[in-house]
Amino acid sequence: MAHIAWFNSVFGPYPAELRAARRLRRAGHEVVTPGLLGGRTATTHHQGFRLVDEVGWATVVERARQALREMPEETVLAGVSTGAGVVSALWPERPDTAGVVLPHALAELPATVRPGLKVQLHAADPDDFTPSEHVAALRRAARDTGVGLKVFRHPGVGHFYTDRNLRDHDPAAAELTRRRVLAFLGGDTSRCQAVK
Repeated sequence: MAHIAWFNSVFGPYPAELRAARRLRRAGHEVVTPGLLGGRTATTHHQGFRLVDEVGWATVVERARQALREMPEETVLAGVSTGAGVVSALWPERPDTAGVVLPHALAELPATVRPGLKVQLHAADPDDFTPSEHVAALRRAARDTGVGLKVFRHPGVGHFYTDRNLRDHDPAAAELTRRRVLAFLGGDTSRCQAVK
């Protein structure tokens, strides 16, 4: 069983992200989904970024930090899209994290990152939020620091390809991402397929 902190995107606690957390719980993991935006949600990226501005980035990060206080040091950090920015902010404070999962966006490797740490990036290709040059820079940084980075790009899909409620959705790529994340985390994958 893994302990996982699942940080939401600018959409807030969106149905797709809550379904992902439920699926992980059904696989036997403990998952927290802190309300980084105070329970508020957005329906467009524009609305979401405005909401983050209203709440304030420092508040977003502090809410995530508070949620981690009761979690083990080995908690896996997962950041969906802009939630990856939260991972970037807190990762340096969590040197013993057991792994990092980045659906739909990049995080920065901290200077003190532990060699051998496993990291997964799942992203559309192309994607304005994960430009090829930034992915290449992340690969170089991972190689230089001994981080076990795996990058999974999905050609021709939309940014939020895992969300069945958005036009970005690609069922095949979403299922492949789910399976890869579950394999990364371990646990009972037989109970996690049919999550509403």
